[in-house]
Amino acid sequence: MSTFKGNVSITHITTATAIINIDGVRFLTDPVFCPAGSEYIHDGWSKAPNLGDFGFEGQPPPGILRSFEGPALQLHDIPPIDAVLLSHEDHVDNLDPLGRQLLDGRHVFTTPDGAHNLQPRPGVVGLRPWQTVSARLGGKDFRITGTPCKHFPGGEVTGFIVECDSFGVNEAGLPNVVYFSGDTVWIDELAEIKNKWHVSVAVLNLGNALFEHPNGVLQITFDGKQAAHLMRVLSVDQMVPIHFESWEHFTEHQADLAKVFDDEKVSDKVFWLTPGEETPVVVG
Repeated sequence: MSTFKGNVSITHITTATAIINIDGVRFLTDPVFCPAGSEYIHDGWSKAPNLGDFGFEGQPPPGILRSFEGPALQLHDIPPIDAVLLSHEDHVDNLDPLGRQLLDGRHVFTTPDGAHNLQPRPGVVGLRPWQTVSARLGGKDFRITGTPCKHFPGGEVTGFIVECDSFGVNEAGLPNVVYFSGDTVWIDELAEIKNKWHVSVAVLNLGNALFEHPNGVLQITFDGKQAAHLMRVLSVDQMVPIHFESWEHFTEHQADLAKVFDDEKVSDKVFWLTPGEETPVVVG
């Protein structure tokens, strides 16, 4: 039974774009609003320091990212947003040209590189792994902590722990929090979360996104088994899957993930959303 004191509802829009409403304070994650059929040049390998390890003899040509499903809500449908949790700004399936319009004049939490690249927006704050900043949002005092991620080589990505005193503590006295993973695969550093916080709600970017290279395949987001492992390691109360549809490079969709969660015996803690509908996840 959740010890979280408060209400959390989530509206999934597309990909990793969701509105996390915590007691009336709205956080928007990784804003993407491109229509179905959009194509973008993707130069994901451009920052990799060790291309030879992947079998490349030089800089590979850019690839193409293609979406096949549009957002469930348009920009004009979005309610007032108090802050943006931007896991990284350099991949178009996490921040597209339309989504950038929502960054102006808002609190934005992202990576140090992202904060630099998004200048001169004064509301943008870059977080290193385990760095915590305080922010007053919607009349409440929050602490936002960056969490480590492993995505494309050489690029910066962050996840987020969202904490507020009003959330209460669990039976062991650890603060209850909401965790947004950002784009990452499982890394052992994530297990450190359990030493300081209790994850009441985990919003995970799944999809098992894959990119081929001469020496094999690079996995850049959680697959279902890794998500189940995280849930067990962190003793997560509720896990909300996002980022498993809409783009061609995602290889595990809802039916695939549901089977994995059944096999891993974690389905009772998985909370599926209907795109475009605000859904209560925790009622405290």
